[in-house]
Amino acid sequence: MSYSDGTRVVHAGLPAKPVVGEPFLPGPVFAAPFHLDPATGPGENDYARTQHPTRRALEAAIGELEGAPTLAFASGQAAITALLLAVLRPGDTVALPADGYFTVRAFAEGTLRELGVSTLLVPTAGPWPDFSGVRLALLETPANPGLDVCDIRAVAALAHEAGALVAVDNTTATPLGQNPLALGADVVVASGTKALTGHSDVLLGYVASGDDALLGKVETWRKQTGAVPGAFDCWLAHRSMATLDLRLARQTANAAAVSAMLAARTDVSGVRWPGLETDPSYPIAAAQMRRIPGVVSFDLGSAERVARFLTAASLVFAATSFGGVHTSADRRAQWGDATPPGFVRLSCGIEDPADLVADLAAALDL
Repeated sequence: MSYSDGTRVVHAGLPAKPVVGEPFLPGPVFAAPFHLDPATGPGENDYARTQHPTRRALEAAIGELEGAPTLAFASGQAAITALLLAVLRPGDTVALPADGYFTVRAFAEGTLRELGVSTLLVPTAGPWPDFSGVRLALLETPANPGLDVCDIRAVAALAHEAGALVAVDNTTATPLGQNPLALGADVVVASGTKALTGHSDVLLGYVASGDDALLGKVETWRKQTGAVPGAFDCWLAHRSMATLDLRLARQTANAAAVSAMLAARTDVSGVRWPGLETDPSYPIAAAQMRRIPGVVSFDLGSAERVARFLTAASLVFAATSFGGVHTSADRRAQWGDATPPGFVRLSCGIEDPADLVADLAAALDL
């Protein structure tokens, strides 16, 4: 039977049949080594760096949502770097979003360059180049923090025609917002720290792919580098995923209300939310995405005004990251991101929409 998103996230990764006397969500199992068969050696579990039951349950849950086998990592950055280092070799070229997560670009300009890998930076909204000679194209859509959206199916077709692999960072959208693998991507990477888990209490990343050989390379990299999440983090993440559909619904509603309020003000510029009909990314987002995430970006003109705004707002926490149940915002330029000094990325939480809009408007009026 085919279930809706709300049902899928509640039951994702749980045991196929209830076991009397056992909890709905088993675990967490904290063991690092496990008993081995004296004669045959490893069983289903041997050592936590290579196999672990709590991690497998989480991977099964995410895999059900993304539509492919999944490997969990200690963070989103760990997942992305594992993919890049498992796939790329000296002399290769990787195409990265010029407006995506800045730490990925920094990794490419530092570590990858030192390993002999060239980087091609391309804006998410395009125009996309000829991919001839590109080994891997990494898309991030919606892009963080500018929120541009690219046509995954179209870009994947161009990249595949040139022989390039296509990866999509699905952090901002989550698998309930879009399924890149169904749109032609070869692999999905994401930070589960953000909206997927949504409680601002866990670091997590993952790689998902239906390409067994590709995923096998990434798994070997993970085993040999030890970039695995801990058992309790895996259990927290799995527990939190059950409310993903509910959280996203409220966050999207809040983003719609907040972006409309901001767009109507003359003292706020550059308002971006792909769900706004006036947003440049709206046509692609409306066609490609099942729901729009709760992240809004805008410009207040100066660092000083951003500080006044965040100080005055009662319902907005000044914090980096996004996708949590609490509304938060940060000035991206303070981290070295290539954004204007007054640029703000605001992540809508699950507060009441009217309360949130009123609080933001009052803070902007000061």
